Formats: sequence, C-alpha cells, structure tokens
Amino acid sequence: MNVVSLITNKRAAEQSCLALLKSCNSLSKFTQIHSYIIKLGLHSNPLVLTKFTSTSADLNAISYASSFVFSPESDTRLYDTFLFNTTIRAYAQRNDLKTKAVKFYNLMLECGVSPNKFTYPFVLKACASIGELNLGKSVHGSVIKLRFCDDVHVQNTLVHMYGSCKGGILFARKVFDKMPKCDSVSWSAMIGGYARLGLSTEAISLFRKMQISGVCPDDITMVSVLSACTDLGALEVGKWVESFIEKERVNKSVELCNALIDMFAKCGDIDKALKLLRNMIEKNIVSWTSVIDGLATHGRGLEAVALFEEMIRAGVAPDYVSFIGLLSACSHSGLVDKGREYFDLMKKEFNLVPKIEHYGCMVDMLCRAGLLKEALDFVQKMPIEPNPIVCRTLINACCTHGELKLGESITKRLIGNEPMHESNYVLLSNIYAKMLRWEKKTKIREVMDKMGMRKVPGSTMIELDNEIYEFVAGDQSHNQHKEIYEMLDEMGRKMKMAGYVPTTREVLLDIDEEDKEDALNRHSEKLAIAFALLKTPPGTPIRIVKNLRVCSDCHSATKFISKIYNREIVVRDRNRFHHFKDGFCSCGDFW
Repeated sequence: MNVVSLITNKRAAEQSCLALLKSCNSLSKFTQIHSYIIKLGLHSNPLVLTKFTSTSADLNAISYASSFVFSPESDTRLYDTFLFNTTIRAYAQRNDLKTKAVKFYNLMLECGVSPNKFTYPFVLKACASIGELNLGKSVHGSVIKLRFCDDVHVQNTLVHMYGSCKGGILFARKVFDKMPKCDSVSWSAMIGGYARLGLSTEAISLFRKMQISGVCPDDITMVSVLSACTDLGALEVGKWVESFIEKERVNKSVELCNALIDMFAKCGDIDKALKLLRNMIEKNIVSWTSVIDGLATHGRGLEAVALFEEMIRAGVAPDYVSFIGLLSACSHSGLVDKGREYFDLMKKEFNLVPKIEHYGCMVDMLCRAGLLKEALDFVQKMPIEPNPIVCRTLINACCTHGELKLGESITKRLIGNEPMHESNYVLLSNIYAKMLRWEKKTKIREVMDKMGMRKVPGSTMIELDNEIYEFVAGDQSHNQHKEIYEMLDEMGRKMKMAGYVPTTREVLLDIDEEDKEDALNRHSEKLAIAFALLKTPPGTPIRIVKNLRVCSDCHSATKFISKIYNREIVVRDRNRFHHFKDGFCSCGDFW
C-alpha cells in the first residue's frame, strides 16, 4: 500500500470514528467505539482522543475516558491544550469530581502543556466548588504570571471563585473593582457572592450600583438579589424587584419564578407566593415545596396539607424536602394525627426512608403538642442516632414542661458530644437559672468565657422606606433612641393597664423583679416595634425579622400591642411567622 492510500485510509478511519462519537448516546455504544479506536490504531490520534473525552463528559463517563486517554502507557507528546481543557471542563461540571479537575490542571503543567484563556474559567469554577481559598489564590497567581488576568471571562470566574471561598469575599471585591469593564456576569458573580455569605445589605446595595452603571441584569442576577431580600425579610424591596423584573422584561425562568415565590413566602406575604404558584405555567417540585413550607411557617397547616395533596394529584412526586415542609406544617399547627399519618406514608406509599430531619420534625411536633413522654419514647425507638437538633428540641420541651432534671441530663450528654457548641452551654445555664442554682449557672458562664464562647445576641431587623434598621437588646445606637425609649415607656404603661404581666422567668438573672421587667422591656423586638410605631401612620402593618426564637414575654407583649395600637404585627423568627392581630397570634401558641 502506497503512502497516499495509507493516509487516505487513516483519514477515512478518523472521520468514521468522529462521526460515531458525534452520534453516540449510550455508554454501551461508547465502550464499543473505544474498542473500535484501539482496533483501528487511533489511540494516538489527538483529534479522536479529544472527541472521545468530550463525548464521555456527555455520558457521565469522564473517569472511564481519562483512564484510557491518560494511561501510564500513553505518549504524553500527544497531549495538547484542547485535550486538557476538555478533560478539566468535564470534571469541573461534575459535583463529585471537582478535585479531579484541579488534578488534571496540575498534570497539564507537569506535561509542559501551556494553559490558555479557556483553561482558567474551568479550573476556577472547580476551585469555587471545592471552596479552598489558598488553592484559588495559587491558580490566580498562575493567571497573573501567564497574563490572562485581562480576559473578562477569567476575571468573572475569579470573582465567582473568591466569592465562593470562605474568607475570600474581600478578594472578590478587589478583583471586581479593578475590572475595566463589567458585564452582567461580573455583577451577578459579585452580587451572588454577597448573597451566599449572608451579606444581603451589600448585595442589594451593589445591585443598585449595577442599575446606575447601565448594565442590564439577567435572571441569574435577579435570583441572587431576591435571595438577599429573603434573608433580610425586606418585603418592600422584594416587591420593587418584582416590578423591576416585569418592567425590564427579565427572562422569567423557572428558577427566577421559584426565587420570587420563596421571597414572598419568607418575607411574610404567603398569599402572593400562592398566587404566583397558581400562575406558573411550568412548575417543578421546588415551586410546590416553597409554598408548602411557606404555609407551614405561617401556621397554615391545613392549607399546606391540602396543597401537598394537590401536588400529588398534579403528578408531581414528593421528595425528602417536600415531606420536611409537610411535617413542619403539622408541627406548627398542632396537627399531630396528620403528622403521624404522613410520616408513615413516606415509606409505605412513596418509598422514601425517613432521614434525621423527618424524625426531627416528628419530635418537634410531639414536643410542641405537650406530648413529651411520647417524644422521648419516639426518640428511643428511632433507627438512627438523634442529632444535636433533636436533643435540643427535647431539652427545650423539658424546660417548658418543668422536667428540669431530665433536661439537665440530656444537655450534659450533648455537651460531651459537642464540647465546642456554645448553645449547649447556654441551655444548661438557663436550666440552672430556672432551678435557681445560681452558683452552677455562674460556673457555666465562666467556662464559656474561658473557652472564648459568646451567646449569639438577639437582634431584630425592620424595613422602613426601603431602608433596613437593626436593633439589639438595650440598643442606644440609633439617632432617635431617646424617642424610642419614650415610646417603650408608653407601651409599657398601656400594656399594664390592659392586663399585661411581664414573664420575668425569661430573664435568667439573680436580680429583683423590677430590674427583670426593665431588661425585658429592652428586648430587640420591642425596640423595633416602638420605632415602627413612631415612624409609620396609624393602622399600618408592622413587619419585623428576629434572628432567634421569639421569647414568651415578647410574644405575650406583642399580642397586647397589636390590640392597643390597632396594628397587625408580623414577626418572622428563627422558626416561623407570627401574625399578631387584635390581641391574638396565628400560631395559637404552638411556637
């Protein structure tokens, strides 16, 4: 056979193999093509190897392909930038194989193959998922050394990478601020970084700067902005964001619609969230679950159950998350029989083995309903070990129902398992205070101080005129603090005249009753409500967000305030929503 015929045959075999790879849609066909490549002697053809690797990524078989392409017997001289980029990209797209993307990037350098501007976005995305700041910095150093730092795609993934790594947000902002021209991806990456870290005020502030810059946001940007609104409980800003989406005709992807639903549900307007769900043409499990969970936290358990049943009738199979929302609804609304029924149906009807979160919901439901003995029996019969959340639920129930010795015993075991978790020590300290064991309470606090532990301070946020105000207990940092404290005194006088009696057992200090009442009066939610009464017209609803569980005294006081001042007061605490109106709360005291 002459040289021309040989070349022609090789090209024909190459084209045939490439065509087969292009149409390959199953792993069985892929393995057959692998044998065909070896048989035709194309295992040293860079173009075929690259296409083989690319096809493997579509079939989730990148590990299979790379074991062949990068075998110890392979000729490293065949490796080129395109082949490595294809491999790195395939691994970077797999959630469970991100570290392999970095491994092949290092192999690329070891083999003397030069990265190009397309290499680094893949590598940096992998670093973002891994979340190791030093690794990201090392890759950034290579970007600078090879002079790819002026490429906008590389810059965008640098911002994303730093924003995804713990301790990296300042580096992300530094890269972002130095970018000569930011596109919508740049802004989305920076806003998303702030939102993920809970720096929600910064996220919204940056979005406003984005508008001033004239860059049009996309649906990905708006999802991050809505996430920030959700975190802050900023309903008015969230409403404005919704109108902005309509006005600018931002693509209403399913993800964006779900983010809108989640925002309204978690910012206090569950009816709007339900309306958005009804109007969605294309719904997924997240859409349904967001509203079911929202109805649960608003104490509308029967509606949550009805919507769950409607979802099943619509042909959407419930998952683990939707059952958490459903069981939470039963817990927050005291639907104990319904909760037991659905817990049993998880496995029997839907083949879902309950996880610790579902067992936790059941324990919470029984404890809220005052069935402490049944809750303890339930925990003892669980097929999995109770986690600290379940234990803390039992401890709180023990405190509520006066089983302080049992609560002390469970808390001590919990501290043994979690010696560095400050909330466990706070629980034990509170138990000793309720037992009037002041010397033991003092000792626990001394241990916490020695270990550098601090109780998370209670804080309350309120949104007025598109501004977010935050208060902590005894706060005097506000420029109107004198007027706020005068309003607090007025509230206190009117509440006592209406029959309010402070729940001083919440103040776990060895001080007299008058000082306890004063301490209660300075709780952050009361300060926020006083501020709202000063700054809003009569009859205007008040919405506040509390970072911790609302205490029983503030819960009782807010009932009186809602009636005295004729205000609807919506409180979002760590567990649920409380809608106070005419002296009553929507939770029915199942909080």
